[in-house]
Amino acid sequence: MQDRNAPPLNPLPAIVWVLALPIIAMEVVVGLGGAGILGGLEGAGWRLQALERFVFSPPLMQAMLEAQQYPPRQMARLVTYPFVHGSTTHAVFVVVILLALGKMVGEVFRWWAVLVVFFGAAVAGAFAYMLVPGIEAPLFGGYPATYGLIGGFTFLLWVNLAAVGANKFRAFSLIGFLLAIQLLFGLLFGGGYEWVADVAGFAAGFLLSFVVSPGGWHRVVAKIRQR
Repeated sequence: MQDRNAPPLNPLPAIVWVLALPIIAMEVVVGLGGAGILGGLEGAGWRLQALERFVFSPPLMQAMLEAQQYPPRQMARLVTYPFVHGSTTHAVFVVVILLALGKMVGEVFRWWAVLVVFFGAAVAGAFAYMLVPGIEAPLFGGYPATYGLIGGFTFLLWVNLAAVGANKFRAFSLIGFLLAIQLLFGLLFGGGYEWVADVAGFAAGFLLSFVVSPGGWHRVVAKIRQR
């Protein structure tokens, strides 16, 4: 019998909303400003101002490393760049992935583990992007961080497949599909090296899951030994 009191949508872990709502709020504000609904003439420049304030800049980080000076406001860019986007479409795709993968990971991982995977992937993606020779374009948008959640989800699949003796490489089918789509879009419409940050974010999320998932590495070993 159908439960008429059940919510129309499956509830999301609270930590997923904690990550998603700032992205949504930012996009609503800069979108309304760009449309002239908020802020008047000044509102039209809010997106650019947000990008200037929050993006990760490889030249700036390299300069800080060379000078061995790390102003907190500038270091914060490592974890703020996932919350600003170049367009509403950009933000929508990120939020969709965040809600979908965040639900799957957040229902298994503790709230703090989700944060570690999300922001750990963002930091790893930023530094990997900075290592691209001659890169000067800023990095912004939530793809590297959400790819970290894809890494966490892949870890869960990997453990489950290993436990039943199935082919563990099947767990990587999602990331393979997404990277193929990115490659196709890059060939058709052009693109930069943001994919480097995405891949690094995925790898960081997958590896961090060995540490922050319930039971951590010992759980993985136990699952495999049950084969």
